[in-house]
Amino acid sequence: MWLKPCPLVGANMPTMLLNVRLFAGLREAAGSDSVEVEAGEVPTAASLLETMQDGSELGNLLGRMPVRVAVNSAYVAGETRLSSGDEIALVPPISGGSQIRASVTTEPLDISAMSREVVDPAAGAVVSFQGVTREVDHLEYEAYAEMAEARMGKILLDCVDRFGLTGAVAGHRTGDVPLGEPSVIVAVSAPHRSEAFAGAREAIDRIKAEAPVWKVEVLADGTSRRVEGSLPGFDRDVSG
Repeated sequence: MWLKPCPLVGANMPTMLLNVRLFAGLREAAGSDSVEVEAGEVPTAASLLETMQDGSELGNLLGRMPVRVAVNSAYVAGETRLSSGDEIALVPPISGGSQIRASVTTEPLDISAMSREVVDPAAGAVVSFQGVTREVDHLEYEAYAEMAEARMGKILLDCVDRFGLTGAVAGHRTGDVPLGEPSVIVAVSAPHRSEAFAGAREAIDRIKAEAPVWKVEVLADGTSRRVEGSLPGFDRDVSG
């Protein structure tokens, strides 16, 4: 299988050919246990994943599933530079490892069902959070759904690694969310309550700050107000 990135400025830009090993659902989506990827001159782990999200079945799966990049049998950070001599692999969630799932949906969210997803024999604590519409008639949510799911999945994976969680799921609703119904839910599990509480707090705080989701508050009289915020990594407020 041959994957090519979207055209970039400068048709003669040097490229590097990387061989990437695939496992489990990624292998099934690609129909092969490895793919060759034409990357940029100085590719990184993050840019490799971005390049591979090309609209193919494998690319679409990579946009929805949290995946770690491994180089020479070790996990690496997104900024790690890659070379053609590296053994590169994409590692999806591991059987027997933590349950991780992120979703953006127009359907109502069910906190009981999501909490059940993270129940694990090794977990002594399950903590869940739901953000509920209040003080208005309803909220109207808009999202860059594909990016939001990918970002939420990355946040959950970070929390699993940092706090030793045995499971982490998150869901964000889009469209109209009536008064009293949840717009966002996070549920996590861990061996002990301190890690579970800390992991849930970290996950929801980062999802609120980093996932590309926007909302409009609609009052009973029909008037509305867009709720603005800030951009991750941007050093000035963009409200107003």
